[in-house]
Amino acid sequence: MRNGREWVKSKAEGKRVLNLFAYTCGFSVAAIAGGAEHVVNVDMARSSLNKGRDNHRLNNHDLSQVSFLAHDIFKSWGKIKKYGPYDIVVIDPPSFQKGSFALTKDYKKILRRLNELLTPNGEVMACVNSPTVTPDFLIESMSEEAPQLSFVERLPNPDEFADIDPDAALKVLLFK
Repeated sequence: MRNGREWVKSKAEGKRVLNLFAYTCGFSVAAIAGGAEHVVNVDMARSSLNKGRDNHRLNNHDLSQVSFLAHDIFKSWGKIKKYGPYDIVVIDPPSFQKGSFALTKDYKKILRRLNELLTPNGEVMACVNSPTVTPDFLIESMSEEAPQLSFVERLPNPDEFADIDPDAALKVLLFK
């Protein structure tokens, strides 16, 4: 995800960023380092968010610029919207999390909400790290669920993570 973090950092100046499935807040740390006005991290695992808070502290970040929401995304849209609208939304879910997230079914539920979360010129970094899901899944799903957004580009993976099948490798797609 190095290239994804670099993209977020380069785009974050003065922006509001939503980091869905934040885990230990790597994208959030990159956004604050890039001058983001505010970042909202959402993840079900409070322990992961606590590590994310530690990551911000280790980078000497002002924690008043960062929110940590230990919530189920699908049950917390009101809370998530309260902090918006967002200039950048990062979606980096697990491929499968028993009982809480099934990629091909649940990803579309998130994309459906983007219109109410984003500013008019908002950008989305949508990620998938499943070898069975191709980039076309994200492009087609975005077209169906958030037609106001257009595919911009796929970020390349670092050379040290080259894969013989690019469709099976990590996919980091940008939409605007």
